[in-house]
Amino acid sequence: MYELIQVSEQSYYIQSPAKIGLVKLNKQDVCLIDSGNDKDAGRKVRQLLEANGWRLTAIYNTHSNADHIGGNKYLQGQTGCMIYAPGIDCAFTHHPILEPSFLYGGYPCKELRHKFLMAQESDAQELTKESLPEGFEIIPLPGHFFDMVGFRTPDDVVYLADCLSSRETLDKYQIGFIYDVAAYLNTMEMVKSLRAKMFVPAHAAASEDVTELAQYNIDKVLEIADKITGICREPLCFEVILQKLFADYGLTMNFEQYVLVGSTVRSYLAWLKDNGRVNTLFEDNMLLWQRA
Repeated sequence: MYELIQVSEQSYYIQSPAKIGLVKLNKQDVCLIDSGNDKDAGRKVRQLLEANGWRLTAIYNTHSNADHIGGNKYLQGQTGCMIYAPGIDCAFTHHPILEPSFLYGGYPCKELRHKFLMAQESDAQELTKESLPEGFEIIPLPGHFFDMVGFRTPDDVVYLADCLSSRETLDKYQIGFIYDVAAYLNTMEMVKSLRAKMFVPAHAAASEDVTELAQYNIDKVLEIADKITGICREPLCFEVILQKLFADYGLTMNFEQYVLVGSTVRSYLAWLKDNGRVNTLFEDNMLLWQRA
């Protein structure tokens, strides 16, 4: 873990729970793409930088999930580097309480206020084309989170953030976190058309071709949508729908899974309603969902 792996002349990634991109800008200066999940991750990255005699100039966050921005504060404090994050995610990076609050739908109880869902705040600037090193390209990747992006480096390596999950992850956990299902599917279709020297997803193996994996992710989303529609044969409240999904997929409920999977299932229901596949009704002061 935290091994530095070179994938092209300038571009590397650090093997960690969410891969951290590292790109050499010249002989001394480097930038990071994301920073790991906590202060300990940041410390290990700093040690790696020092071992190679590199100076960190900037961290470019793909999005604001805690496992991607958790090392920001430590690394900025140690190196004085700049931090950039895209759009709405920049606000989440400044105010990390927003992530568990958004997931829960209210003020999160203490079981949700921990480093896996709430990073330390960091002084991030909004990501723009002008803030990027020369030759870098921003690739919009909406769907998984609000304004998530990827990056193409000057030597044609594409960092894909969280838009792809590995087959092993999907087969084990089944329901990956998605904020906007329609945007996610559009992003997956776009990713299938991308070409690069190497692709580096945060939660799947680096590969020269991600077309089949992108299709596997699409197929899983469509499978889950069909399963939710089938569950709603009769009018059901959200909690019962969620319970049945957990039972069907053999998942175990806890606070983290409740908010992560629950938020995702609400997004599926909204997408299915917008597409006319499910309807809603209010009965005995309860919102019910039913297949159209």
